[in-house]
Amino acid sequence: MEKFLENKLYADVEGTCSGAYGYIIAVLSIVDIGQGNVLSGTGQAEFITVYRAIVFKPFKGEVVDGIVGEVNKMGFFVEVGPLNVFVSNHLIDPEMKFDPNSNPPSYASQDQIIERDTHVRLKIVGTRVDATEIFAIGTIKEDHLGVVE
Repeated sequence: MEKFLENKLYADVEGTCSGAYGYIIAVLSIVDIGQGNVLSGTGQAEFITVYRAIVFKPFKGEVVDGIVGEVNKMGFFVEVGPLNVFVSNHLIDPEMKFDPNSNPPSYASQDQIIERDTHVRLKIVGTRVDATEIFAIGTIKEDHLGVVE
């Protein structure tokens, strides 16, 4: 029974997002599996379980590295692990211009180009936490941010 509860916890919790704790990347260990309570009317059992996990909860001002996923004239999306961060064209260095004729679409300056699969370093300027998802906005307009080589 204990092995079944362990496997169920891993399957149900890993890879999910909790508004309170952020993204649950991996369950490290189970500290305690409480005594089960039978739910009236259904016959199912509920077990209160305490566990340790690796979580990722981004916060305002945090500097993170990610990979550009999509580029359009409004800005671009960066995949930072399970989190998608939107970088608006207003939060990009003014020297970088959107080139709609390039294939794939990109932002380019004299010495940098940002297109799909480019590694970038960005700073999170805002987050919004939902019950099951986290949304973030980032900037590359400050020193030491932008394309990572």
